Amino acid sequence: MLKRELGTCGLEVSAIGLGCMGLSPVYGPTVDKEAAISLIRSAFDEGVTFFDTAEAYGPFTNEIIVGEALAPIRDKVVIATKFGFDIDLTTGERQGGVNSRPEHIKAVAEASLKRLGVETIDLFYQHRVDPSVPIEDVAGAVKELIQEGKVKYFGLSEAAAQTIRRAHAVQPVSAVQSEYSLWWRGAEAEILPTLQELGIGFVCFSPLGAGFLTGKIDETTKFDSSDFRAKVPRFAPEAMKANMALVDLVRDVAARKKATPAQIALAWLLAQKPWIVPIPGTTKLHRLQENLGAVAVELTADDLHEIDAAESKITLQGSRLPESVLKMTGL
Repeated sequence: MLKRELGTCGLEVSAIGLGCMGLSPVYGPTVDKEAAISLIRSAFDEGVTFFDTAEAYGPFTNEIIVGEALAPIRDKVVIATKFGFDIDLTTGERQGGVNSRPEHIKAVAEASLKRLGVETIDLFYQHRVDPSVPIEDVAGAVKELIQEGKVKYFGLSEAAAQTIRRAHAVQPVSAVQSEYSLWWRGAEAEILPTLQELGIGFVCFSPLGAGFLTGKIDETTKFDSSDFRAKVPRFAPEAMKANMALVDLVRDVAARKKATPAQIALAWLLAQKPWIVPIPGTTKLHRLQENLGAVAVELTADDLHEIDAAESKITLQGSRLPESVLKMTGL
């Protein structure tokens, strides 16, 4: 597996990471714990060294699984986790909204360290920006955790360009995590130029459009009531029907390149910038192996130009998140 550097502070990870959120009940029923641990260890065996979790996934249970799975190889991997939601650290009850008060950040760090079974959190993201807490205070709290040896690198998730700049001025930001894919390219307007200027890495969640770009989902797909996609506007049947034009484009390129649609979607991201790292998630070993095969797919400048030109003629429909969730992002 090829390696990439996130930011200019020395954080090196595999070119493709593993997003572990889906191992908690997000896309439907809960995955068996032992199966989840087996998948994470298989990912490492396949060359993955970058694993993404959060206190909010579960809450808490995802960190425990990730920590247990990676314990035997702790010194060979990078574990990213997140703070920022208002979750009772004793009961796991969601209080609603966000909470990035410095004292809460430090309490979350202590709790995450215990659940992960580690002495240091490699990459600690603010999960969502808290409008009631100046980002300078957030960065300052993480800076203190870094000085104490409890955190190595600071990250932000779904933050606006100006927020990134303000945080970076207090404590260097190594990585920003946001959605980015052929299905949602909003980061290209301001986020990517800002990261390029400041020397910050970019971690893409939902690089496969929550499964849509794999070509395995269409307007006839029925989502389980526990699957978050059932509430997302772009996964409404009429929106998916319109958006299939993008899937057809990816399929055409995949056929020509003797690859799968998922591999083309990931290879496209890898070709955008050398400091971009996608973190597709899956619960199936064969899908994990398929995703990792994207590093061997080469898209030429002509390929990329052709994809951009064809996509520019497609009108995509449906918001990427429910309106209530979009309000919690800076994008």
